[in-house]
Amino acid sequence: MKEKIKYLINKKSFHICMVIVIVAVILFGLGLIILKYNVEGETNMPFKLGKVRIVSSSEGVDKDPGENKWSFDINQNNDFYIYIERNNKYNKQEAIKSIVIDNINVQKNQEKGVINFYRPNIAEQGGIFSNTEENLIQSIEYTGAMETDQKSLKISNQGGLIIFRYANDKIAEYTSNDEEINHMDLLKKSGVLEDELKATITFDLTIKTESGKEYKSNLSFDMPVEGVVENGTAAKEITDLSNIIFKRTKN
Repeated sequence: MKEKIKYLINKKSFHICMVIVIVAVILFGLGLIILKYNVEGETNMPFKLGKVRIVSSSEGVDKDPGENKWSFDINQNNDFYIYIERNNKYNKQEAIKSIVIDNINVQKNQEKGVINFYRPNIAEQGGIFSNTEENLIQSIEYTGAMETDQKSLKISNQGGLIIFRYANDKIAEYTSNDEEINHMDLLKKSGVLEDELKATITFDLTIKTESGKEYKSNLSFDMPVEGVVENGTAAKEITDLSNIIFKRTKN
């Protein structure tokens, strides 16, 4: 029996089979590691998403009223507030070089209005956002700095807030001879339905660090926030971000 076993072991085919088994085990182990990474992504990044706040609202832009007292083009705006935090479980020193949002896409149920994306308002006068040509973007990059300053596209290199706007410009028109106009009522008064505004926005968010590492995730949100037509403004805060997976794209 021992001689038979020794004979089998010494056979070339046995060695080939053993090599195949070892390679198969290694590949299986690598497959499990890759599968785990695809499901969980990076589990100990130096920085992470803290929360995402979305504010949907309506806005009337004055136009020539003709014989009427008021005339507006109506924009439906969706403002994104994305909080980047330092991961306290990461025990190495690191700093943010930049945060990039690009590859922005919107899938709408109905083709109504003009889709535009805006950076924070460049002008000294006016609010945080202004739907003007000088603020139009296709992508946006915040660079690391000592302090966060949205107007100059700066984020604290230890974490801070980045913002941008997705707008349905000229979603409707509205004319009126009322003495006063409440812009929060414009969507409802113009007959816009919330179903006509429904869309899904997706974009890539990349965290670049001073050490040269880069982490990317694709984010997806259903728009607008429910209740914007009825109430004129609506907001939601998303703190459960467990479905957002970051992967390292550069070491």
